[in-house]
Amino acid sequence: MSPHKAPDSSRRSDRSRRAICDAALSLVGEVGYARTTIEGIAARAGVGKQTIYRWWPSKAAVLMEAFVDMGTRAAEAAEAEGTAGGGEHGIPDTGDLAADLGLVLRATVDELNDPAIEAPTRALTAEGVIDPALGAQFVENLLEPQLQLYVTRLRAAQEAGQVRADIDPRIALELLIAPLTHRWLLRTLPLTHEYADQVVDLTLRGLLVQP
Repeated sequence: MSPHKAPDSSRRSDRSRRAICDAALSLVGEVGYARTTIEGIAARAGVGKQTIYRWWPSKAAVLMEAFVDMGTRAAEAAEAEGTAGGGEHGIPDTGDLAADLGLVLRATVDELNDPAIEAPTRALTAEGVIDPALGAQFVENLLEPQLQLYVTRLRAAQEAGQVRADIDPRIALELLIAPLTHRWLLRTLPLTHEYADQVVDLTLRGLLVQP
């Protein structure tokens, strides 16, 4: 038998790929990750299930690419409309750090509360815990690029003399992200804009240079 060759992703139909990604996201949002199947994704996308198996090893891998694809399309749409706000860095830099971080955290709250995004995100988070390889992909492809946006903005604030020079931006960003993630994961209390504003306010009290 000839050795198995990895599929050539460059030969994939972009229309079919996007249809499959969209189908995966919609199905997970409608019926949950556990009840989503490759067969169901294929039927929703109008392709054969073998097409999916040729391109992805699992439904988790499909969902991962669907998330990356969704982010790419959102960025392209924002750039086309001139609403990217933060330019290439993704987070606005108006000179008002509190306002800039508040805007981003409020947008994060909206995304996490969006049923179309919440269910797939929870599924990937859970799968990443039990599958180290998938978890590493989740961090590399989805989480780390977002974290770097905060690092860039906080470093700019340091250079402007607003944030203390002894602050490590990688640690500081966790003060902003972790509370939202904790409340969202545990569903302990509502995740609201007001809560995001309080997180920004309390965090900046420890980060900003005091007059």
